[in-house]
Amino acid sequence: MTINPEAAAAEAAMFDEAERSAQQMRQSTEAYPDLTIDDAYVIQAEWQKLKLARGEKLVGHKIGLTSRAMQAAMNIETPDSGFLTDKMVFEPDSELVAADFCDPKLEVELAFVLAEDLAGADLSVDDVLDATEYVVPSIELIAARSFRRDPNTGRTRTVIDTISDNAANAGIISGGERVAPTDVDLRWVSALGSRNGIVEETGVAAGVLGHPAKGIAWLARRYHEQGLTLEAGQIILAGSFTRPIDIRPGDDFHFDYGPLGSFGLRFN
Repeated sequence: MTINPEAAAAEAAMFDEAERSAQQMRQSTEAYPDLTIDDAYVIQAEWQKLKLARGEKLVGHKIGLTSRAMQAAMNIETPDSGFLTDKMVFEPDSELVAADFCDPKLEVELAFVLAEDLAGADLSVDDVLDATEYVVPSIELIAARSFRRDPNTGRTRTVIDTISDNAANAGIISGGERVAPTDVDLRWVSALGSRNGIVEETGVAAGVLGHPAKGIAWLARRYHEQGLTLEAGQIILAGSFTRPIDIRPGDDFHFDYGPLGSFGLRFN
């Protein structure tokens, strides 16, 4: 690592303040040009500790950069991950305030809720399905606490900046029908994402690494290397199979997963 614990904690505190004030901050790699991906996860872990110390509860994790297009755009060959707390869970068909979030967007995903702990070095898709209680349509609310593009320098943030920023996660909204993981071919789950009555994005869950459970196997393997476990009861966002949809005040969203149901979300 190139960042010391005190600097990582200070960086995490800056992200926390940026989120709470909804005022974006400078990119981590602007202050620390030699940051590595491992450093970024250390900053993220410090932010998680800060939130848990405040009374939030860890309820799950998110996986990002699961599509080939997004990996190419970020010049990375593996997914990334972040954490979810109870304060980041929002109800379907609810109304949120767009200005409460930094440059917010929505992504169309599936979430897996675990019935059993999941850990190991050689996990497969079948192992993930066996450990899953149910799969549910879910939308990830993403935000950029550090500038995606610095307004002064024009500098674009890197995957290291994104990971430091909790992999851009700001929340999760789940709705529609819960299904057992083997009741449907999850690769072929599809969805329509509409904003103000206009379909903005469509996608098929196979866009997530060929199968949405593959990212969860990757995360469980990565955690296993660190002596950590994905725990029973946790919800794991498997990764987006659409591009992000911008959010503006007054936008009314509807997400249609066909046989798996539909739900909405509104921003004022």
